[in-house]
Amino acid sequence: MEYRELRALVDVSFDIHRGEFFGIAGQNGSGKSTLLKILASIYRPDAGRVRMAGRLAPFIELGVGFNQELTARENVVINGVLMGLTKREARRRLDAVLDFAELHDFAELKLKNYSSGMLVRLAFAVMVQADADIMLVDEVLAVGDMGFAQKCMDVFYEKRDAGKTIVLVSHDMGAVQALCHRAMLIHDAEIAYLGQPEEVAMRYYRLNFAEERSDGAGRGPALPDINARVVEARLEDDSGQPVENVAQGAPLFLDLVIEARRDLVDPMFVIQVMNAESVVVFSIRRTLGDGRGELRAGDRVRLAGRIENSLVPGKYFLDCWVRRSREQGDLAVQGLRLREFVVYGTAPRDGVVSVSADLEAVQVEGRGT
Repeated sequence: MEYRELRALVDVSFDIHRGEFFGIAGQNGSGKSTLLKILASIYRPDAGRVRMAGRLAPFIELGVGFNQELTARENVVINGVLMGLTKREARRRLDAVLDFAELHDFAELKLKNYSSGMLVRLAFAVMVQADADIMLVDEVLAVGDMGFAQKCMDVFYEKRDAGKTIVLVSHDMGAVQALCHRAMLIHDAEIAYLGQPEEVAMRYYRLNFAEERSDGAGRGPALPDINARVVEARLEDDSGQPVENVAQGAPLFLDLVIEARRDLVDPMFVIQVMNAESVVVFSIRRTLGDGRGELRAGDRVRLAGRIENSLVPGKYFLDCWVRRSREQGDLAVQGLRLREFVVYGTAPRDGVVSVSADLEAVQVEGRGT
């Protein structure tokens, strides 16, 4: 029988300080969850060692440690004991767990009848009430609703302020930047970077988006070739090298070549950027020379240059609309889908664009009534 060896982690070595909120990021399959399970002693490493000082509370997989045939009340007590509490302490904290999870009305219901959202609320509440020195948290919180997710975030801030040690595995770079003192990026089973959360977030975005390819980008028009077709559509960096995606704030360098499919009198080209919600963020209009001109069938025109990038992080579509002087019975406007691209960055995704402003806040005398 043939087989190949897959090493989930290779030469991974790092320290986490007492009272530190430490983030771990990486693409799916990079080894994050395996690392967390080794820290929790669920897996045993093939080599090396893990040293940990303090009582540990893992929150790694949904439902691990729960007995589906027992009620929530019974599971809370059992899991409290598993996390280091005495049976008396676990029972004493039962009401607090159910209050936090908002599951008092379902305390006598067997867990096999719980939804995934109810399970994650119960499991997280147990971990919080265990009040361990070290918390290991995988991204199982994603199944919770927005209200509970905010409650969890509040707990993280409280635990951090209280000097607890927390290790968080997450794809949410906003949470990593907001919560973590330091963070680590894992890629292909190895440590790609360890340091500032902002740098980890930026490198994570680059890993996810820099190599992404849009299917058929710049090849096919949104409508049949009537007025024009796309010969080439490239986004470039400032050195002229093609890129698939751009960093927030970095200018867009466009190199677009369009070929006329028929004679175009006084053509106008409208470059348009639309976000994932189909909202047109901005458009740029260009004409030939002074706006008066003609392209014969087969003639080509190049639209190239620098575009200021005020886009917030997210996915966008780049289109070109070709307009010509209308003739009776002919189509006057044609849309061409040029490509998809991603703007990656670590800033909040508030609004549609990021603008600079010269504003200041100054306290003034007087009180409102």
